[in-house]
Amino acid sequence: MEGALWGLVLGLGLASVWWSFWPRETVVVTRRRHRRVQQLADDLALAGLHGTGPWTFVGLVMLLSLVVLVLAYAVTRVLPVSLCFAVMAGWGSFAVVGARARSRRSRLRDVWPDVVDHVLSAVRAGLALPEALVQLGERGPVELRPQFIDFGDDYRASGRFSEALDRLKDRLSDPVADRLIEALRIARDVGGTDLGRVLRTLSAFLREDARARAELEARQSWTVNAARLAMAAPWAVLLLLATRGTTLDAYSSPTGAAVLLVGGGVTVVAYRLMIAIGRLPEEQRVLR
Repeated sequence: MEGALWGLVLGLGLASVWWSFWPRETVVVTRRRHRRVQQLADDLALAGLHGTGPWTFVGLVMLLSLVVLVLAYAVTRVLPVSLCFAVMAGWGSFAVVGARARSRRSRLRDVWPDVVDHVLSAVRAGLALPEALVQLGERGPVELRPQFIDFGDDYRASGRFSEALDRLKDRLSDPVADRLIEALRIARDVGGTDLGRVLRTLSAFLREDARARAELEARQSWTVNAARLAMAAPWAVLLLLATRGTTLDAYSSPTGAAVLLVGGGVTVVAYRLMIAIGRLPEEQRVLR
């Protein structure tokens, strides 16, 4: 029995030695983030909240909604109304981030052609591509100088152009930046004489797109503003009613809670429908 045990141990040892000569292939598992999570991460970056991840922001929103729920219940003593205010506080946080992201995206749409022109001029002057991007931190549009200053710091610290470009893409979170950065990456890696023509074509396309979008947004802005006013009006009335405790007793009953639930559902559906009809389609990031 003892000899069989020693034989088993010896066999396992020899098998382990033999197995060590055949390294296992490393399987890289890439986790694809959900589209809404990616969109929230891009909106947070565009809104200026670079140090806040999407799930951290969701946790902060939930905490804010809980605080509003407790405060509203302490004032009104009506749970359905307090829940409505808590939901509005949570939804308002996402709406504020989305509005700031859209506003910054709209401003960047006007300055990207200048960025492309700066890079094209630097390439024509004989500068290397990293230097052409680094100088944008000093001579580029003011709106984008902080991001390119950070790019210069990353490139000087590591000397790796590709990794610095990846971090720049994360900071900018813009589809136009993705196209420009990938064009510069390909020109750096494989070379090519068509980079100037590509940049000129991209600059002309961006200017035409910005001009067309500005005209369309000016015409459809009244639709979006009317949708927001129609959505906020009934809840503003509810907020005014909350200042008088006796008028909120009707919402303490199941019927009153059902009225608030149906009203909230109709408001959300109507608002989303109106926004979907009136808002212009946004370009998606396909070169992350």
